[in-house]
Amino acid sequence: MSSKSEKLLKLENLKQFNWEVAESGAFQKHYLLLMALVLVVLFIYILRLWHLQVVQGPKYRYQSENNRIRLEDIPAPRGIIFDRNGIPLVENRPAYHLQLIREDVQDLSQTIQELARLTGRSAEEFQEIIEANRHLPKFVPIRLAADLDRDCLARIEAQRVRLPGVVIQLEPKREYRCNGTAAHLIGYLSEIAESELKSEAYQGYVMGEDVGKFGVESAFEKYLHGKRGGRQVEVDAIGRRRRVLDEVLPISGRNIWLTIDIDLQRAAEDCLQGRVGSIVAIDPNSGAVLALANNPVFDQEKFIRGLKKEEWQELSKDRTHPLLNRAIGAAYPPGSTFKPFVALAALKEGLISPETTINCHGYFPFGNRRYRCWRDHGHGAMELERALVQSCDVYFYQTGMRLGVDRISQYANYFGLGERTGIGLHGEHPGLMPTSAWKRQALGVPWQKGETLSVAIGQGFDLATPLQMTLGYSAIANGGNLWQPFVVKRIEGNGPTEVDDIKPKLKRRIPIDARYFQLVQKGLLGVVDEARGTAHGIKHKAVSIAGKTGTAQVVGLAEGANRKLLEKITKHKDRDHAWFVGYAPAEEPQVVVGAIIEHGGHGSSTAAPLVRKVILSYLGHEVEDTPQKK
Repeated sequence: MSSKSEKLLKLENLKQFNWEVAESGAFQKHYLLLMALVLVVLFIYILRLWHLQVVQGPKYRYQSENNRIRLEDIPAPRGIIFDRNGIPLVENRPAYHLQLIREDVQDLSQTIQELARLTGRSAEEFQEIIEANRHLPKFVPIRLAADLDRDCLARIEAQRVRLPGVVIQLEPKREYRCNGTAAHLIGYLSEIAESELKSEAYQGYVMGEDVGKFGVESAFEKYLHGKRGGRQVEVDAIGRRRRVLDEVLPISGRNIWLTIDIDLQRAAEDCLQGRVGSIVAIDPNSGAVLALANNPVFDQEKFIRGLKKEEWQELSKDRTHPLLNRAIGAAYPPGSTFKPFVALAALKEGLISPETTINCHGYFPFGNRRYRCWRDHGHGAMELERALVQSCDVYFYQTGMRLGVDRISQYANYFGLGERTGIGLHGEHPGLMPTSAWKRQALGVPWQKGETLSVAIGQGFDLATPLQMTLGYSAIANGGNLWQPFVVKRIEGNGPTEVDDIKPKLKRRIPIDARYFQLVQKGLLGVVDEARGTAHGIKHKAVSIAGKTGTAQVVGLAEGANRKLLEKITKHKDRDHAWFVGYAPAEEPQVVVGAIIEHGGHGSSTAAPLVRKVILSYLGHEVEDTPQKK
């Protein structure tokens, strides 16, 4: 190779080397930039990872666990309610509720539409429920519908795979086996109110839970309720349970045995069919309530299902007030059933004796008016026993005047009138036994002597509940023991040793001599047994019944008015209330029954036959269709 060629080759090699050196420097520069970028990205990634794992680690760990583990509430079955003979009156049945867990729902709008189609309800209704519970965490179930029927439940279960977040909750639901029977005594359940949840008395309760609102269900809520349980379960992506991780079983509510006899209760309610009123039966030797009947009654199952707005309006506007427990919550003038208490007071005070005679001319003149006896032409000469048998108003007008209103009230109080009985049920009316001081304080005017005449025969300001009157007659029947009435005889726990038997409680021993009680008892027996007794029509050949009729005026009669004519033309709402309170057997009382029929007219023809039927039913005697007539 020539030297010229060699020089050219060397020159090319030198250029190539210089180019490689130059390119190598540029490459290293780019390489360093690239490495720096990678390091920055790696640093950011590590920083983010540290933030997620360390700073926000507990938060995401909690969310992760709740995506896999679900906390389920287990409602406690309420205690069962039995009658005195162990017949179950209220039990529990399985109920299925539709719930939604928003956290698991993929398309909320589509899910709501599908549930509306499956349940036959409106999507707007479900949307309103969800909006009302928007403040709750998304993993907390929201109840959309309660107590699904079997067909609806089957449709939802068939589509569960396509409905993630939809849960069916099984819960024990109240079942009233004798729906409507003893409804006012047993009561009903309804969803707990938000204000109640904030109350200390309802600690541990949850929204949507049913609680007692009336009767025994309410008064004995703390025993019947029980304690809720819970479980941790592992679920899959659509919320189906895979396995139970932990479980705390609920504690059932305690069972309650009532004092009522369901057969006697039905007999009393049958007597009230087509009438508005109440019948109460009591054991005079303990105060145990054997029957507590009212009419009209109400449907307890409707409250469990949930009353619709129009149903509640219909109930609340009903003029017969079907939700009113008339036996304890309504007070009426007792009429002539009040006379035995006036007689005992006057005997005790020495103002009359068994032989004291008062002439009845059909009226008692006082001031510038005549206070009339129910018998227009009068009864003639009356001593105490005859006055009770024939219910002479004039005799008790004059006896009441001798006592004065304050002493009448004092002795009436001894028999439990004018005060709550302590039965333990909500809504009890105290009644009213007026005094001169009461009128001055309540009305601002002094007592007038003429008002004492009305009070002495159970009219005017006098007010008593059917339970109070029946309890007062129990004290007459047993010779002066006033028992505190009770409706629960036993509370059972979850073990054989957890049994609380409710013992009778003597409220007071009435300070009246036994001989005076015997005299009044003899008069009450004559009311039924004697031919001229006001309730002779209910006399029974095998059972001796004692008692007293009463007719409580609703509208006052003008002086000189024709009673018989007015009875024929008076509208139903202006007719008198009919009373009868009686006990049997008269010689050794086992049951006392009091009845009031609103606007029923005369106690002898309306209320007394009903009491007779209830007494005979309790004592196991056949009830004739037609009792004996006067």
